[in-house]
Amino acid sequence: MKLKFTKMHGAGNDFVVIDAINQHIDFTPAQWKLLADRRFGVGADQMLVVEKPRTAGVDFRYRIYNADGGEVEQCGNGARAFVKFVTDKGLTSKRAIRVETMAGVIEPTLEADGRITVDMGAPVLEPERVPFDATGVQGWREGEDTLWPLDINGNTIWVSVVSMGNPHAVQVVDDADGAPVERDGPVIEHHPRFPKRVNAGFMQIIDRRQIKLRVFERGAGETLACGTGACAAVVAGIRRGLLDSPVKVTTRGGELSIAWAGNGSPVMMTGPAVSVFEGEIEI
Repeated sequence: MKLKFTKMHGAGNDFVVIDAINQHIDFTPAQWKLLADRRFGVGADQMLVVEKPRTAGVDFRYRIYNADGGEVEQCGNGARAFVKFVTDKGLTSKRAIRVETMAGVIEPTLEADGRITVDMGAPVLEPERVPFDATGVQGWREGEDTLWPLDINGNTIWVSVVSMGNPHAVQVVDDADGAPVERDGPVIEHHPRFPKRVNAGFMQIIDRRQIKLRVFERGAGETLACGTGACAAVVAGIRRGLLDSPVKVTTRGGELSIAWAGNGSPVMMTGPAVSVFEGEIEI
């Protein structure tokens, strides 16, 4: 079939965005993987699919496929691209919409300056719900957080485990630019204590309101930015007593602003979304 799509990015995290309201989409994991291929397809970290809602009181359904062809629960940078896409395409006239995902309902808002704020919901902090298997391992309490040890490539690292609708393992590093993301990221992603795999975050504290962050994403590898990873890192840093809200998160692709008022409160993420080009591909 001939597929119409829009190429977009949020702080360098790039997407193929597809209107599945006005065209029929029923792809296999292999087809999604081909679409994401940067040599044989369009190329993207994730594919985002806009569908009609299945739930009352919701405007759209939002589905996310990683570059490995697997469907995942959430993508924060993608949520901002989603809102710009449905607005630009005339699929909604609302500035604030409710969107259902595999992880629950999120509420993105198009701001007057063109940036987009997404209510990402409250973080999940209980290890078994992330999910993280803490059986037989002793955590280390720091502030309100518990750090968990992982044996990675012959070293023990200590991570915070947080779910923002998808699982994250966040560690503090001295230098984000020099962190062993490509070496350790895949090992953390596939660590047996994470039954659904995990996104690996490498966070450098600049000061109490600014961090640098790199994320090795589950099913995609390192991306230039990860919205849920930024949210998880800020939550971890605040709980450890290292950060104060709001926090500027500098990624390799741009900057995000993350605000969190504490336990039980939603995480608010603000950042850009950009349309790059429109296209068609036979797939």
